[in-house]
Amino acid sequence: MTRRVAVIGECMLELKGQAFGPMTQGYGGDTFNTAVYLKRCGDAAGVQVAYATALGDDGLSTGLLERWRDQGIDTRLVRRIPGRMPGLYLIEVDPAGERSFHYWRDTAAAKAYFDEAVSPLEHHAEDFDALYLSGITLAVLPPAGRERLFALMERLRARGAQVVFDNNFRPRLWPDRAAARDTFERAFSLATIALVTADDHQALTGLDSLEAAIAQAQSLPTPEVLIKRGASPTLVHSAQAPRHWAEAPTEEVARVVDTTAAGDAFAGGYLARRLAGADAVSAAVFGNRVAARVIQHPGAIIPIEVMGDLV
Repeated sequence: MTRRVAVIGECMLELKGQAFGPMTQGYGGDTFNTAVYLKRCGDAAGVQVAYATALGDDGLSTGLLERWRDQGIDTRLVRRIPGRMPGLYLIEVDPAGERSFHYWRDTAAAKAYFDEAVSPLEHHAEDFDALYLSGITLAVLPPAGRERLFALMERLRARGAQVVFDNNFRPRLWPDRAAARDTFERAFSLATIALVTADDHQALTGLDSLEAAIAQAQSLPTPEVLIKRGASPTLVHSAQAPRHWAEAPTEEVARVVDTTAAGDAFAGGYLARRLAGADAVSAAVFGNRVAARVIQHPGAIIPIEVMGDLV
């Protein structure tokens, strides 16, 4: 059975390397990365993925659209805004595979997605079985756009669609932690599935220990909650076992090359299996397999050829 998913966020131009040294050019963004891995892992089960964002009318924007279509992503939810351009980010990767990000996105087209009476996503909302967004999606949108997205989340959930919120928290995108916390609390209350990275949740809540942050996340009102704890097993709570927290093991990786998009890949793999009818724990095990594969290769979006047993 075909399952249609709308993913909303921002995809930016990517430069990766060392400042003032050799760099490679690409593209990516947390929600877009998830869209790609969801499409790849869910394709055989009939999962279709559309990406909602705004781009400019420049050649770089056109190039992005062409490449997204090559990835099998439906682009009918994309707005083209004359005079605007995509955002840009630079990734610096250290010898251990950890990365730091530098952004140029203040005037990016994605911020203006809801700056018209009816956005493409709102117009086509009834076509979709699920909506996926992240904390970065919420941070990028101005307050009025955020309210429109919250209304859409409520509308979709009311008719039985899945509403998936990934807690990606980047402090520099928010005026202060209190504003981010209030916004995230609202998103958690509207979502049907919450994907929680424990480190991000600790940074958001300001709690003194990771254990306290995990305990707080276990009290979230979202019906289905997954708590990702790095190499430790993922904690899984769902309506299938409402009073029980199960564990989904991660995969050991001999050598981490680049941790970029690990969480995004988990989300894509997890949702692909859930939409295909798998239970939450087995879907989380698969999501961890996808994440483990991704961190063994450079870049946010790895070649599909190295995912042959996963797609």
